[in-house]
Amino acid sequence: MLRVQPRVYFDHASTTNINPDVLKVYEHLLETMYVNSESLYEEGTQVHDQMEKARAAIAGLLGCKPREVMFTGGSSESNSTAIKGVPLAVKGRKHIITSCVEHSSVLNACAQMERLFGYRITYLPVNGQGIVSVDDLKAALDEDTVLVSLMLVNNESGAINPMDEIKEIVKKQSHAYLHADLTQAIGKIPCSLKDIDLASISAHKIEGLKGSGVLIKKEYVPLEPLISGGEQEQGLRGGTANAAADMVFAKTLRLALENEKKYGAYVKSLRDRLLDGLEAIDGIEINSSRAGVGCLVNFSYEAIPSEVMQNALNRAGFMVSARSTCESNSNNPSYVLKAMGYSDRRASSCIRVSLGYQNTAEEIDAFLNALKEIIHTYGEL
Repeated sequence: MLRVQPRVYFDHASTTNINPDVLKVYEHLLETMYVNSESLYEEGTQVHDQMEKARAAIAGLLGCKPREVMFTGGSSESNSTAIKGVPLAVKGRKHIITSCVEHSSVLNACAQMERLFGYRITYLPVNGQGIVSVDDLKAALDEDTVLVSLMLVNNESGAINPMDEIKEIVKKQSHAYLHADLTQAIGKIPCSLKDIDLASISAHKIEGLKGSGVLIKKEYVPLEPLISGGEQEQGLRGGTANAAADMVFAKTLRLALENEKKYGAYVKSLRDRLLDGLEAIDGIEINSSRAGVGCLVNFSYEAIPSEVMQNALNRAGFMVSARSTCESNSNNPSYVLKAMGYSDRRASSCIRVSLGYQNTAEEIDAFLNALKEIIHTYGEL
């Protein structure tokens, strides 16, 4: 098989290359803003002030208050902090609602709350498109519910949950706090924090730094810190601040939101071109809906397991994944596709293609040609 040159990156849902403008600013900050932000001398005060300017800029972009922006190490930490920190701070209620297709950082945090602290966890099912039913949410809410944690965009299927309806139900029919995992949504679709109590965002999904993120926590939300330490982040996250990364997050977010408006329609056109091509190949099964996020396609070809297909595509020059990268070492069927009602075989042969504005129509066409050749080589259905 001829190798595609240069190699093509189709795994933007896993991580993204850092934006050159972000990298340039970050390198400058590493050289000039290296002192501890909590130091009382002039240089420390300067770093602290720059962090607060970045916090205010992030708040302005997201429509919240600066004191509601908490810097973290990324969405896994943000998710864990919300799911553990809020229930532990609220006495007397021990019920958490999430869905069965959440990111592993959410599912494992919920499992830990159940195992160690006796919380009752409700895992909402999803339909064939990967979407939570608001009726199921209504039925699950009760007086004991302390937290509802649901993602806006699913990282494997690209399904978009009806967050406006979810907000209304949680606010009108319960006293629960609502946590939204916006990791795969921010910079892809409009995200409003209205009536959302907590939200997780990770920088490396939007051309920022790995190990950098924020948890938006509205000021009225109680939270028990997971990391004990000093007075950093209002006493809610101890440890010396990763100041340069925190400062550059503001630029990362601004550029991501600008690029959403600038390139959103273009990326969606690439997604549609890919879907059209896949639908024309015998035996290909599409696992993601056109109503989902406009940058992600999940498909299966049941005669070729995910790992075999990934390796063949890799040799052809295409970088793709099969499921969430956090689950990439597992040989189990995708739990997301299983929850959507698909068979073990279909869920074990899935491929996730996630696109960015750097990709081209020519790359899509080359991918489709390589896929056809792989299917011919490894055995047709």
